[in-house]
Amino acid sequence: MATRSRPEPTKKFHKRKDMILRAAVEVLNKKGVKGMTLADVASKLDLVPTAVMYYFRSKEELAASCFHRSIEVYDTLATQAEQARTAREALEAFVRGFFEHRRKIAIGEADQMAVFNDVRAVHDPGVGKAYEGMFRRTRSLLMKSREFSNLERVDCNARIHLLLSQLFWSVVWIDHYDADDYGRLADHALDILESGLAHNRGKWSPQTLPSLPASPSDRSSESRETFLRAATVLINEQGYLGASVQKISEQLNVTKGAFYHHNDAKDDLVEACFARTLEVMRHAQRAAASSSKTGYENLASVCAALLNYQLTGSAPLLRTSALTSVPENIHRQLIGEFDRISGRFALVCSDGIADGSLRAADATIAAQMITAMINASAELHLWAPGVTAQNGAEIYARPLFEGLLTK
Repeated sequence: MATRSRPEPTKKFHKRKDMILRAAVEVLNKKGVKGMTLADVASKLDLVPTAVMYYFRSKEELAASCFHRSIEVYDTLATQAEQARTAREALEAFVRGFFEHRRKIAIGEADQMAVFNDVRAVHDPGVGKAYEGMFRRTRSLLMKSREFSNLERVDCNARIHLLLSQLFWSVVWIDHYDADDYGRLADHALDILESGLAHNRGKWSPQTLPSLPASPSDRSSESRETFLRAATVLINEQGYLGASVQKISEQLNVTKGAFYHHNDAKDDLVEACFARTLEVMRHAQRAAASSSKTGYENLASVCAALLNYQLTGSAPLLRTSALTSVPENIHRQLIGEFDRISGRFALVCSDGIADGSLRAADATIAAQMITAMINASAELHLWAPGVTAQNGAEIYARPLFEGLLTK
């Protein structure tokens, strides 16, 4: 007997599917890939889970569709920017288009976009391919610049990763502003991306700061540090929920019993990971403040020190994007801590503008862009093979101080 095929999708089918995707994006952005369930999505629409499964056979397929839809937005922006004659015009069209799309989201004229915090937690080759395609297409926009096209591939990739990371990170701070001002935010962001933060280009000379907090030397603390490193790597890749006790234990080739011998609970370990990241960042900020003469020296030294620490591979900083699915009681406290770190960057930017070492850029947005750069450097090696602790600051931080299109 011939099997009955599903009828051709109707307008009603597409409408219901879009409605499910919109609800799924809300859940995904709040709970992450591992935390989202079909039941969560269904409940937002007063449906039963089987009704969602008629359109999406699994949570993985639904999450993948959410990411594909967001990638399509960036591809559309790139298509529009490709009409520009120069790299600078293309960069401006791309960034302005992004902020305009965010404005439409804010006033309800466009659907919310899925954030890419834990996109690697989706085991869908199509998503990975589309995500890489988005990266390459954005890179081609800046290839219109002779200075950019003459750079080494590792430099080009690092700068595109820096650009996209700034747009991804903007969801952290953009809601602090009125939607009517998003065009002005684009102006301020472009001012920094195009011209950099430094008043004088070509004088990249960050100071070497005292060593950042090192791993403990005693045996029990060393074992604890091993768990901290493994948890940090997993959380950076798969989010809070993706880094289960089982996966952390498997990463270290130990039993769950060994995990609980060194850690009271997973949340205690996660809080310890964040505490160490905050300690390292504050240590760098204090060290730079005590040894720098200008705001530029301060910021450049902090960025160089933290990138070096991040890229050594021994003890990476925890990405703040890992906060997506962290329990609410931990989330509120940590958001406040990271806001204070960005606030200190803003104060240093203001000092640098006052002493003439930094350009008269928007200090608040500059601080967020610096935080975004440090945060995103955790995955820089995936996009810019060849980047090392020795060249990372030169390749990744310097363009933020001197401009993306500067050789």
